[in-house]
Amino acid sequence: MADAPLVAVILDATRAYDRLIIGGIAQFVRERTASARNSATWSLYVEEDPLQKLPDLGHWHGHGIIANFDDRHVAAALAKTDVPIVGVGGGFGWYDPDSAIPYVYTDNAAIGRLGAEHLLGCGVPTLAFYGYPPSRTSGWSDERAEAFQATVNAAGRACHVFTGRHGTARQWEALQQELMAWLKSLPKPVGLMAGNDPRARHALEACQRLGLTVPGDVAVLGVDNDQLICDLTRPPLSSIDQSARRIGYEAATLLDRMMTARRGASDDVESVPTKVVVPPIGVVTRVSTDTLASNDVVVVAMLHALRASPWQKPRVAGVAEAYGLSPATLEHRFQAAVGRSIHAEFVRQRMQRLRRLIVETDRPLKTVAAQAGFPSLQYMTTFVRRHTGTTPARLRAMERDRFPERTS
Repeated sequence: MADAPLVAVILDATRAYDRLIIGGIAQFVRERTASARNSATWSLYVEEDPLQKLPDLGHWHGHGIIANFDDRHVAAALAKTDVPIVGVGGGFGWYDPDSAIPYVYTDNAAIGRLGAEHLLGCGVPTLAFYGYPPSRTSGWSDERAEAFQATVNAAGRACHVFTGRHGTARQWEALQQELMAWLKSLPKPVGLMAGNDPRARHALEACQRLGLTVPGDVAVLGVDNDQLICDLTRPPLSSIDQSARRIGYEAATLLDRMMTARRGASDDVESVPTKVVVPPIGVVTRVSTDTLASNDVVVVAMLHALRASPWQKPRVAGVAEAYGLSPATLEHRFQAAVGRSIHAEFVRQRMQRLRRLIVETDRPLKTVAAQAGFPSLQYMTTFVRRHTGTTPARLRAMERDRFPERTS
């Protein structure tokens, strides 16, 4: 058996996003180890000290690198090495888009749209986005804000966007003061999407200091699904899972192909894509967005009916008749308030609940399919792939950082 390839993982293990990417890389290595016959598994170099991310490249005899190019010094150092490299991240920083280095990154526009759709589904009349001040590395926040605003505007709503002057919590009081002033100026109730979970935590703290209830006055949604933040905030934070583990897994897959080609064991390097965009998995709902705040009582009634019937679409005609309306009128008012059709909202909520069953339980996937009203596992797999870009087994594996179950 050949010696194990030595791979440097140059990420910041103190950041939740980077840790999830590392988890996806580790999953690839475990699967490779489990299936290895005549090939060796990887030996990983991961520096835990964020100030010492790089190995001594002058004396390091590794075979490949996976790196986040948000750090200028990392990007400069990697430009001088000729080993196979794959970049990961949010799509910004010091990565050169004209380079031949493959890059696996987050679909920020899809994240922004997903956040807007989720908050529109809460029926809140006002929507807002809390992002980061412009910088070399924060373009991902701008992309999320732009997609969020476009989706909100397409639904016929105004959107408030705020970045503030402070991108970190180093100047905590100044950050909180400007954030509180902005929150006070917004009409209530409001649905607020933050650029990521730390930014959402800042918003939750400001709401508490202002005496605003969450989700009553302000429904708050983050991005990253960082368990530490989401479970410890009060109330627990709803968050978008942007599939960071899949980013790590895809990056490891590309690097493996490049290293194999470098060793002369394959000529597959020509087919390695230079850009891979990974879509988000979905919203992990918790208390911070558990609200129905529309001023239209029939829309709220329809939303309640949808939530009460997660696996079978409720009778629209029955809800409409209870309020003396035609189904067409109810559909029109629902579309105006929520920004999408009743059927689209049913599908969105069904996927959210299905995701919980897949990820948060140990039930066999066949059992999950039956419980969710699918005639077979194959039908459920098609549904999940259409809405997440992956299979139920892979979704479970990526979310729980474990081997995918065998299904039949």
